[in-house]
Amino acid sequence: MATFLRVRRGQIGPADVGLPTGPGIRRTPGLRREELAALAGVSVDYYIRIEQGRETAPSDAVLGALARALRLSADEHAHLLGLADQVGGRTPRRRPADSQQAGPGLRLLLESVRPSPAYVLDEVNDVLAANPEGLVLMPGLSDWPAGQRNTIRYTFLHAAARVLFADWDRVARNCVAHLHTAELTAPERTAALVAELSSASGEFAALWRRHEVWVKRGGETAFRHPAIGPVRLANEVLTRAGDGQRILIYQAPPGTAEYDALVLLAMTTEDVGTA
Repeated sequence: MATFLRVRRGQIGPADVGLPTGPGIRRTPGLRREELAALAGVSVDYYIRIEQGRETAPSDAVLGALARALRLSADEHAHLLGLADQVGGRTPRRRPADSQQAGPGLRLLLESVRPSPAYVLDEVNDVLAANPEGLVLMPGLSDWPAGQRNTIRYTFLHAAARVLFADWDRVARNCVAHLHTAELTAPERTAALVAELSSASGEFAALWRRHEVWVKRGGETAFRHPAIGPVRLANEVLTRAGDGQRILIYQAPPGTAEYDALVLLAMTTEDVGTA
């Protein structure tokens, strides 16, 4: 919690919140502690105790005031509240995932949406299951052992990802921002994945230190696929209540060139099977 607040304070400047910058060069990146404390309506000493980790039980009201002062999004505010629960030893507001296996209902859903590529992901983006189109959409993913398949690991460590994702920088940033949300519900697995990727990728390490947080929701992703060429697909994320598992589906409306590309992709899956 202390690190999150310190990093986010450094990312917002006085002008962003309507404060004068004053004469001369500011030695502090972003807001000063006293400026943030004033904006949030708390004493400077109290805020310093929070940021230094000496205050482990700030109220939701104080955290809400800090979130507003730092211009945090709803996802980031929820993350801050979860970090406070963790630091204070309180029961997490979301229950951690109980199972690391995709149930039969989710596997059936993967088959039902074909030829749309689809995956069952856990909170740290481990691929618990995928339909054949999902495996071939990400070239090389099926070459990894099932326990190694993770879409964030793929994005940063698989050479094919740099070519596959036309806007790799945006995809990478989204991956890391969403992974921060798993710090609260899967802290040990998140820490292990972060340590691995930070060691192997300076780009991941730099993005992780930014402490950007948002939940991955639907959008569009542009691909440069070796079998079907350039294609832009809508993606939808469906979260199952209670265990943190999500279904990620890439899709296109029937009758469009993008849908025809998915049909062509499906024709390349004969030898892939399912995961």
